[in-house]
Amino acid sequence: MSASGRVFRRDFLRLTAGAALLTSQSKTTQGSPPPEKPAEALKIVVFSKHLQWLDGEGLAQTAAEMGFDGVDLTVRTGGHVLPERVEQDLPKLTAILRKAGLALPMVTTGIVDVRTPHAENVLRALKGVGIPRYRWGGFQYIEGQPIPERLTELKQEAARLAALNQKYDACAMYHTHSGSDVGASIWDLWVILKDLDPSRVSVNLDIAHATIEGGLGAWITNTRLILPMTRGIAIKDFKWVQNRNGEWRPQWCPLGEGMVNFKRFFAMLKQAQFSGPIQLHFEYSLGGAENGARTLSIDKSSVIASMRRDLTTLRGWLREAQLA
Repeated sequence: MSASGRVFRRDFLRLTAGAALLTSQSKTTQGSPPPEKPAEALKIVVFSKHLQWLDGEGLAQTAAEMGFDGVDLTVRTGGHVLPERVEQDLPKLTAILRKAGLALPMVTTGIVDVRTPHAENVLRALKGVGIPRYRWGGFQYIEGQPIPERLTELKQEAARLAALNQKYDACAMYHTHSGSDVGASIWDLWVILKDLDPSRVSVNLDIAHATIEGGLGAWITNTRLILPMTRGIAIKDFKWVQNRNGEWRPQWCPLGEGMVNFKRFFAMLKQAQFSGPIQLHFEYSLGGAENGARTLSIDKSSVIASMRRDLTTLRGWLREAQLA
């Protein structure tokens, strides 16, 4: 082979290899999904109903020492802040909690609609201390009234609340329960809220209650439906048990001992780029703390140990789901 032939062959192989490399890189770029945007760590707040046996200083110290990011403060009858004293007491308590390094992304209220006593005072106070969200809810069906007619009425109620929230730059999150009230089925809540601004009226999705109502798989469809208008998540676990009459009832239990498919649920939150907050609830037997008791029937250290255990479990799951 001549010298010129060898040069031609060498150049040809080099050009062919380069073209192959470019083609391979192009296929990799075009065929692979773009890297996912890293999710910010979700804040986990403790529902202060379960620490109702503590005053402001004790609440702040205990929540911080357990490792919570913040507090979902009860601002309702029997709560840490009473609605009729919200403008006097909320600023004092928020200052104590924030001094302990705790976030206050939301509170839980007794607000059902704009006619709820002290509703506007509560919203004014929330704006004054910079708390952007509050838990809202309690719509009920009326026996004998057609459901479509009732949903039309409730859309109007939600629209009026949205207008009031606009005035105070607040977001209401309707808490979902299981049972026969509005929101248990999820789809009815979607009908009420679908035409309204989710920055003003949204959903606080309780995944345990959603699983009670749709355990075989409807909870997945319902979650897909409601996540775009969800601004808060409540976490607890349950299992079905028979009572002494042989009736099956949901029984609350520590995280990981029940039926909620948290792995699947957290994967859905990641895909939806949910940004929180997550509230951790403790509804299983804890000496009265589960019911918001002000006096406990068991040692406080046992209550705190159980809460810390659930928090550790939850943080581990969130890390696995790349949400923390």
